[in-house]
Formats: sequence, structure tokens, C-alpha cells
Amino acid sequence: MVSVLVGYEDAVERLRAASQSGEALADLAPAEAGVNEQTGIIGFQQRAIAAGAAAQDCQPCRHGTDVKNKGGIAQFYSEQNDLEQAAYSKYNANVMTQGLHLTAALKQTLTIAPQMQQSLALLQAPILELKALVEQELQQNPVLEEVPVQEIAEKDSREEDDALQKLDPAEPPPDVKFDPATEKESNAPVDDFQAEFERLAQIDQEWRDHFNQTNLPLRSREEDEEKRQFLFDSLTRGTSLQNELLEQMQFSDLTPEQKPIAEMLIGNIDENGYLKATVDELSVATNVPAEKIQEVLKVVQSFHPPGVGARDLRECLMLQLERAGRQESLEYRIIEHHMHALARHRYPEIAEALGCSVKDVQDAAKRIAMLDPRPGRVYSSEEEVYIVPDVIVQKVGDDYVVTLNNEHIPHLRISNHYKDMMASADNEAREYIKSKINAGKFLIKSIEQRQQTILKIAQEIVKRQRDFMEKGVSALKPLTMAQISEVVGVHETTVSRAVSGKYMETPQGIFEMRFFFASSIPTATGEGIANESVKNMLLELFRNEDRRNPLSDEDVVKELAKRGIKIARRTVAKYRAELNILPSSLRRVY
Repeated sequence: MVSVLVGYEDAVERLRAASQSGEALADLAPAEAGVNEQTGIIGFQQRAIAAGAAAQDCQPCRHGTDVKNKGGIAQFYSEQNDLEQAAYSKYNANVMTQGLHLTAALKQTLTIAPQMQQSLALLQAPILELKALVEQELQQNPVLEEVPVQEIAEKDSREEDDALQKLDPAEPPPDVKFDPATEKESNAPVDDFQAEFERLAQIDQEWRDHFNQTNLPLRSREEDEEKRQFLFDSLTRGTSLQNELLEQMQFSDLTPEQKPIAEMLIGNIDENGYLKATVDELSVATNVPAEKIQEVLKVVQSFHPPGVGARDLRECLMLQLERAGRQESLEYRIIEHHMHALARHRYPEIAEALGCSVKDVQDAAKRIAMLDPRPGRVYSSEEEVYIVPDVIVQKVGDDYVVTLNNEHIPHLRISNHYKDMMASADNEAREYIKSKINAGKFLIKSIEQRQQTILKIAQEIVKRQRDFMEKGVSALKPLTMAQISEVVGVHETTVSRAVSGKYMETPQGIFEMRFFFASSIPTATGEGIANESVKNMLLELFRNEDRRNPLSDEDVVKELAKRGIKIARRTVAKYRAELNILPSSLRRVY
């Protein structure tokens, strides 16, 4: 293969002329050397020179009398010209891409308007995040203001009084009218004022009770809000495991030379309390003898909590038993010599090796299970996550009433002060206030739309999962977001955003709204059953099984088949793992 640089046409032309004239390969050495001295990007095969060498063996071909061979050489060089042109174009393209260039391109892109992005963010945010977003918008938009709690309470009280005034004192409500088919006539006179007054008072009390049960929960008073905020502000963050160990180190008997080593060891202890580096690795990194590090490690392992500074689970459990003075116990011997068999519940093997009964080994295993495998978890820095339900479901009579939890959402309105400023402000200020008012109105409208969307979705979920509200998880029905979206009149992705991170408080407890969207598993009758219901059945089967002869996954498949549920063994294994249930070999009790 010979490389030729485009632009040096003299060397290329010389090779071409040599091949056409039939020169020998030895005569082409100067031309070939000239080409090799130049860096090139065109590679063409040496068969061009081979064709010329074959031509010198044929004298008629050298004198141009063999028209057939001469035509073949011409065809070859025609192809070679095409290769040269392609390589030249490629070379120009490579040269052009090495610099900065301006290009014009036309393409179609889909972008979401900022207001639409804000609306989607409000819809997807849980109630606590929504509160934070609204408070942030209150700080950025001066025309927005929060309605005081007292004003909200007064407004609700006025609405309640208006509803009471609409009741006609002379006519009882339809639900308490006399029904001659089911009630008996009263002997009391119709014009008895005292009886009429008591009856109206009872009706008023019943209406108030119904109103309190069905109305949205009122926001607490300012005094209660201040007390709650003071309680939250008074909460302090607990100390970390490293800080606790460093504090204990200061009061230990370590020498000044040993304390830097102890600090280095404590810095390599993770949040679970385990030393993540070996003594040899630390010795190489710090140039400290391994014996000194091991000596300091013994002191660190004596700190609180018991088991801290261990290098593996076995050492962690042994340290806890040593701290309790149980070095001679059966538990200590099992952990020290038979940790591998203990992890696989091979109690007969352990009993035979230690010369004790299987029951003693099993009882010792229960006591070992009471030890803490992660001693540093007490000082975990993970913050507790509080769940605030967005939807509250209450049973009123025979119906389930769905209400929204508006207690944590600030009630917004446009400030009248800025509305009045519009008349006296200049054009620039008027445009600014107008834009802020429009943004504030859109925010208020987006929040209302969010609340209505979540309410409609929650009402449809409760309607379709009524059996769950009555009986629990075992009565959960299969449900998809597409079914809800068709009824509510929104897209399926809107339903997904609306239920993301939202929780519903039901008579059965607090559940994530996504929990009610369960996939279907076929049954013998052709009707589907929710996978959560199947998991609940598995939990009951494993809870009621014979511990001496636990159910295998295949046994569970057969048991569910008797109930008309078709399910694969691998699905049972998957659900069992999700329920944190061990395999049958590890659940056996001797």
C-alpha cells in the first residue's frame, strides 16, 4: 500500500505514466521513494504497479498492440481517479472541520412555556413541597399576600350562618319529615312550641355535626401556629457517630502519640460503625507500624456503642458479647467458629460440632438475633420524613367523603394596595404591577386547578376501591391510570403527576396514592386480582405455615392454584423477596 498526498501531482503522474508505458518495478524506485517521502491520505493498492510489471512481459502490450490489456489498465486508472477524487473531498472536509464555522440549520423543537412548567411543578409537588413553593412565590411576587387565618375562619363561619338561615324553621328537612308508612303519629299537638323548638334545635345540632364531618378542616389559630413553629425550631440535630467517638477519645487513656492514630481510625469508621480499611492498609498509608494501630484499635473498640470499630459482622457480634461478659456462652462459640453455618441456619450441623442439642442452638440463634448488626445506626444522620396526607377519606353514614387537606397550603389573594397603585403609577410601574398581577392570578388558578384535579382523581379511586375501604388490602382491585384518566378527562401522564408523592388517609390507614394502582393477575374465573392482594395472601400463607415443614415456592403456587389464582413460581419468589421473607430452607424450625 502506497500513501500519496493530494496536491503532489508530479509523483502520481509519474507512477501513472510508468505503469502505462510498462516500466519495470526497479525503474519505478525513484518515483516510489518520492511518494513515500510525502505524507498522504490516499491509499491505493500496489496492483497498479503489478499491472505494469505484467505488461513488460508482453511485448505487444509494451508497444500498445494488445488492445484488451490496454483497455483493462485504462479501466483501472479510471477507477483510481474516482478514488482520488473521493479522498480529496474527504481531505477537504477534514480540513474544514478543524476551524470555527458558522452554519445555518432549520429544525423543529418543542418547548414548554414557563407558566406551564410552573403548573406542572405545582401539580407534581406533594403538600409540603407545595407549601414551600408558595412561600417562595410570596417572597418573589409583591402583589401576592396570604389571607390571615382569622379571616378564613370568619369566612367559614359566615358561610355556616348563611347555610343555617336558608333552612325554613317552619318546615323540617326532607330527611325528618313524617312518613306514615314507617312512622307512627305523635300524640303531641302540632302547635306545641316547646316540642317544636326542641325539634329544631336537634335538627340544627345534627346539621352542625354533618357540617363538621364533611367540611374541609379549618386552619389552626395563630397562637397554635406559633407554638407549633416554636416546637419545630427547638428540635436539635443529634450528634454524629464520629463526634461521639472523638469526644470519648478525649477522655480515654490514650497517650498524645496514640490520639492521632485514634482520630485516623475514627475517620475510617462508616455510619454503621464498621472500620472500612484494614490495619495493613492504614499502616501503609500513614507509615505507622501495624502493631501500634492494632493497639489503638482495641481501645476504640471499647467505646460506646458496643461493637463499634469492628471490621466485619462476626467481630461486631463478638465485641458486643464480650462487652456483656458472655465470652463463655454458646452464642459466642457459635459466632466464633460456626458463623458461616449460622447464616444458613444449619442448626443440626452446629449442634453436632459443639456437642449440644439442636434446640439449644436454635435458642442461641434467637439470642444472637437480638444483637445489633449496625451499632452506629443509633447516631444515624438521616432525618425523619414526616408524611402529611393530601387527601382525607372519612366514612359518613354509608358513603365515603373525600376532602382535601388544605391546612398546610397558604390561601393567596391579590393585594388591593397594588390594585390601587395601578391608577397613579407611571407606564413602567404599571406594566410591572400588571405582569406581577397576571403571574399571581395564574399561580392562584394553578393551585385551584391542582386541588380540583387531585380531588377528582381521589374521588374516582375511592369509588373504584370501595371494597378496600371496607375490608382492607385483601379486597384491593386492579386499577390502571388509563381508567382514571378516561373518567376524570385528563391525560394519563397528568394522573401520574397528580398521584406522585401524594398520600391518602383512609379508614384502613395512610397509603400512597400510587398504591391503589395495582396490576392485575388472572384468575380461573377470568377476572383479575390485584398483585397487592396476592402479596397479602402470600403473607397469610407464610404466617400460618408449619414452621417445621415450611412452604416452598412451588407449594405456594399449588395453594394459590386451588384458590383460582394462576401465578408462576418466579413471581412467588419475587413477591416473597419484596415481603422480606426468607426461603423455605432458612425458615425451617427444628
